[in-house]
Order: sequence, then C-alpha cells, then structure tokens
Amino acid sequence: MAIYFYSVREEPYGCFSNFSRHGFKLDDVWWPTSEHYFQAQKFAGTSHEEAVRKADSPKLAAEMGRDRRRPLRSDWERIKDDVMRRAVLRKFESHDDLRALLLATGDEEIIEDAPGDYYWGIGRDGSGKNMLGLILMEVRSLLRQ
Repeated sequence: MAIYFYSVREEPYGCFSNFSRHGFKLDDVWWPTSEHYFQAQKFAGTSHEEAVRKADSPKLAAEMGRDRRRPLRSDWERIKDDVMRRAVLRKFESHDDLRALLLATGDEEIIEDAPGDYYWGIGRDGSGKNMLGLILMEVRSLLRQ
C-alpha cells in the first residue's frame, strides 16, 4: 500500500514534508527546515542565500526561492535533484525519530500528494513525477545500509 503525504499536519507522515520543522546542520550552517536549505541553494554564494536561510517560515523561504527578481543560479535545473537529495538525507540522518519512521515504511511507495506540483509531487491528476517521493525512497535505502 502506498504512503501518501503532503501537509505537515497529517500524521504520521507529515514530517516527510520539506516544510516540517526538523532542522539540521549542513555546510557548517543551521537550516531550520529542508525547504529553507533547498530554496537557499538557488542563490548559493550570494546574500540571497542567507536571507532565505533566515526566513521566518518554510512557506516564506519557498516564496523567496520562487521570486524571480532574485538571481537564480545558472546550473539550477541540472543540480536541483542533488540539492534535494542532500537536504532530505541530512534531515533524516539528524533526527532518530524521523529516520525510524522512514525505515518503518518498509518497501512501500512514498508519494508526495501535492496537487499543484507535477515535478516534486504527483499533481492534481496523479501524473506528476513524484521526485520528492522517489528521493525519500532513495534516502530510505541509503539509511538501511
């Protein structure tokens, strides 16, 4: 049976969302959420990176990351999956309870049921790529080893 998640308020898998408030240290810096890290990397090495890291909420970090008045790094489309992989892995390495929950999903398919996102989620009609779900399953495999 597939495991669906989307909102951080949904138990027990809401913590799989990048908006869940499970911070971690990566690159010698504290990131409040994996969303903060992911969005900030769109501007790595600029003042925008730090501004996004300091955003008051993951929702605000996402809005800042999507603001095209900020200079998106030229290689973003090529590296965004690896950036997400790095953030998700670090999040689950940093929190024993989250790691245990992810490992307890066994071999079930994990699906981000995001109606408006056809890349990271499955979109409204289920035809999306589900890249976040795929990355969570990859991380699960890595953590088993």
